[in-house]
Amino acid sequence: MAVIDGTISANTMTVPKKYFHDHFILLLLSINVFLAIADSIYILLRLGAGHGNSYIIQYRPSLGISAYQAGSVLELFSFAGFAIIVLITHGALSMRAYKIHRQLAISILYLGVLLLLLTAIVGNALLVLH
Repeated sequence: MAVIDGTISANTMTVPKKYFHDHFILLLLSINVFLAIADSIYILLRLGAGHGNSYIIQYRPSLGISAYQAGSVLELFSFAGFAIIVLITHGALSMRAYKIHRQLAISILYLGVLLLLLTAIVGNALLVLH
C-alpha cells in the first residue's frame, strides 16, 4: 500500500500481486527464464571449447564468395547478453501490460519465447559454421 497525500492507495501493489499469482503468466515467465539461461549457457560453453579467435558472425548469401563474415568472440558473447536483455525487457513489458489487459501480457511473453527460440537457432547456426 502506498501513501499519497495522506490517502492509502492499494492500487499500486495489486497488479504485481495478481501478476505473480496468475499461473499461466508464471508458466510463460518460467519458460522465458529457462530459454534465456539455456541460450546463454549453451553459447558460452560452445565459445569456451577453444576453437580459436575467429568465428563466423554473419552469413550474407548475396555477397557471393565473401558471404561469410568473420568476427571475434566478443560479438558472439552479445547473443548471451541479448537473451538476458530479452528476458528482462519482455518481463517488464508484460508486467506493465497486465494492468491494461491480461491477454496483451500473455502475447508479450509468447513473443519473448519466440525471440529466445530464434536466438538459440541463429546462435547455433553461427557456431556450427565455425
